[in-house]
Amino acid sequence: MADQGRRAVRPARSLASGGGAVGDGAGGGFFQTTFGRFSARNWALIFLIMMIVVFSFTGRGFFDIVNFQNIIHLSTGAFLLAAAETLVVITGGIDLSIGYVYGLASVLGAKVMQILGAGGMALPGVIALGMLAALLASILPGLGNGLLITRFKVPPFIATMGMWGICNGVTLFLSDGFMPVMGAPSQINDIGNSYFLYIDPSRSVSFFSKPPHITMTNIRSILRLVPNSLFLTLLVLLILGFVMSRTRFGRHTYAIGGSMDAAVRAGIDVDRHLVMIYAISSFVSGIAGLFNLFQTGIGNYTPSGANYELMAVAAVVIGGASLTGGKGRILGTAVGVLVLAVLENGLQIAGISAFYRYIGVGVLLTIAVIIDRAFPDLF
Repeated sequence: MADQGRRAVRPARSLASGGGAVGDGAGGGFFQTTFGRFSARNWALIFLIMMIVVFSFTGRGFFDIVNFQNIIHLSTGAFLLAAAETLVVITGGIDLSIGYVYGLASVLGAKVMQILGAGGMALPGVIALGMLAALLASILPGLGNGLLITRFKVPPFIATMGMWGICNGVTLFLSDGFMPVMGAPSQINDIGNSYFLYIDPSRSVSFFSKPPHITMTNIRSILRLVPNSLFLTLLVLLILGFVMSRTRFGRHTYAIGGSMDAAVRAGIDVDRHLVMIYAISSFVSGIAGLFNLFQTGIGNYTPSGANYELMAVAAVVIGGASLTGGKGRILGTAVGVLVLAVLENGLQIAGISAFYRYIGVGVLLTIAVIIDRAFPDLF
């Protein structure tokens, strides 16, 4: 990743220029048509639809509303982490610390709830203060990243890798090593795994919480529709999408990624803006970690092999963003997350080893970069 403090103005790219641009042959002609440009711009969405069709025939139970809801629910953290990474990538940077900010927020929130609950505080206060502590703490790594990058001109890759280690160490200290933090109120697990609508064919319909007569042993006897985690995902994605596409803050973000020198000459306070970008990225990662606490009921540290941040980068690139900056969409990133989630889920249901997922991710990343280099003006 190029040093953001010293990146030169990137020359304008066009379909007629060199460096992998579209040629004058049949292929170039196709991609200059409306359908061709749509196909190249939305190749990830087309691939997602193709996967759904294929896995519907190869995996029994794949094409089922329960399975689709599980994909959405279990991908909540991935959606939020990838959205956080999108902001940074658009500026031409990268944030490798988001996966460990995720673990830090989960563990710290659980630890605070555990201590306050043991002290006899009322349940609403325990949950509220635990959430507040996790979210406030999650901002600090982002501020640190931003200051290192802007004040000390540390490359984003190195700065965020250093913060990765710091967050991991603090998290392991809070969790006494590799032990999940127990003792958070059991009610948070009910909140994190609740649905908007519960339908009991024989008795009643309930909103936001399961009917009182339903226990976890017979929960499968009722129809559950729309996990509440979807609302959290949509809320965060819509807010970030609006900010990036409809506000001056978003326009400045794209300008910095397109050419930092030009952004400075245009009067943009680049250093201040980058600090805000990394702080927002870290904060959204903290929301993802806090949701993980509500989803599992325990504070989970980030395993060293989880690769949350790398999968987030993969989703961002597959969604159409460029690692050189200046390009990317929140909606495209959401499609990228779904591509990876459906790929993993479909392989599991089809009885194919999940290890092939990594091969698939590698192939998709390669395709994404080739499309970005060959057809830069399509996005």
